[in-house]
Amino acid sequence: MNKAISIVKCMKLLGNSSHSINPLQKQLLYRMCILPIALYGLQLWFYNHAPIAYHMKILNKMQRCAVVWILGAFKISSLYGVKAIAGLIPIKLHLQKLGGRSQLQAYKLPHNHLLWSLIDSNHNPSPNFKSTVLDSLTNWQCSLVKGHLVDMANRSHECFPTFSPLNSEFSPSSRIIDIFSDHFSFNVCDKRKNIKFRAQELDNLTLEFSSSSLVVLVASDASIKNNIATSIAHIHIADKPLMKTIHHAVNVTSTEAKLFAIRCGINQSSHFDNISKIIIITDSIHIAQKIFDPSSHPFQTMSAAILLDLHDFFNRSNNNSIEFWKCSSRLKWALHDRVDKETKSFNLIPLFLCKNSWDFSKKNKSDNIIKYWKMLFQASELKGNHFLDLLDSDNKIIKLTYTKGGS
Repeated sequence: MNKAISIVKCMKLLGNSSHSINPLQKQLLYRMCILPIALYGLQLWFYNHAPIAYHMKILNKMQRCAVVWILGAFKISSLYGVKAIAGLIPIKLHLQKLGGRSQLQAYKLPHNHLLWSLIDSNHNPSPNFKSTVLDSLTNWQCSLVKGHLVDMANRSHECFPTFSPLNSEFSPSSRIIDIFSDHFSFNVCDKRKNIKFRAQELDNLTLEFSSSSLVVLVASDASIKNNIATSIAHIHIADKPLMKTIHHAVNVTSTEAKLFAIRCGINQSSHFDNISKIIIITDSIHIAQKIFDPSSHPFQTMSAAILLDLHDFFNRSNNNSIEFWKCSSRLKWALHDRVDKETKSFNLIPLFLCKNSWDFSKKNKSDNIIKYWKMLFQASELKGNHFLDLLDSDNKIIKLTYTKGGS
């Protein structure tokens, strides 16, 4: 931490160069170069019931020096107010965000990992070590145990499994990207061309295969309302709607919902007889690319299910293939626009508590901290009695944010 403070002080020299640097660049330097050094290994000292008064004193001093440097403010300025302008949340809230995210890292590990045997008795292979499992302790015993592992155990049942690092579909000997690399492709629209040209390309695509019964066209999309995701896929053969799939899920991200819509479309299409090509129309081509990504990511469970269907589909014939075409929602292309509107027509309300996806838990933790920061800022007098609310070009009060340089 003392090293981080020294770097902050040295960074003031950058402001004396011939061209200087603007506040946005200063804030980026602080977040990318200073904070990782200062908060390295925070799990060792930032956990429940840990004494952090000394650490917070050093970190608050570091952040004050950084904010004064970023904005060129007076040292006597209200720290709460200038931090809000610089787009930096209080350091303690930032620690809570990072700590909450690190508590979810256990979900990335396979279930036979030693760490899971300490957290959850269901994953402990030996009954002789039940006494060492954290969930076998009483509440009073848990209150005496301190450490990051305890916080991790408290969230061990929060998420449903989304990682599958040991799945055979991701092993080098059986990956689709190695065996069937020429059987799948992605058609991404050229940004240099306008959307009308993209619409013409999609129209030509449907006309080309409108009379063929060997090609399946799937238009998929998803939307979220009231924390309920709606994933829909419309399946067409020979320019005629054949079937559609509708699924709802609670506490998932839009990325997962859209990937699930693609999964449903592929699952149904790959089991049709005498089909040689599947065309997926989606507005999130980067999500479709995740299917073939063998690295660890929070969509591995769904990716493995899709790859299994594609494996069977490609093995059926050497001529079988799949294409992914990007169609932006603002293009309002007929087939995709119909699906997009249908996903937004549902207005459901969750009735029961459900587990979260890993990605949703990570996002929800950050969102809650940002909401708490905004509420604390509006209600607190720490920002100073003379703090003036800033207005945008529409004369609306600028809301707090810590992205893109802050408020």
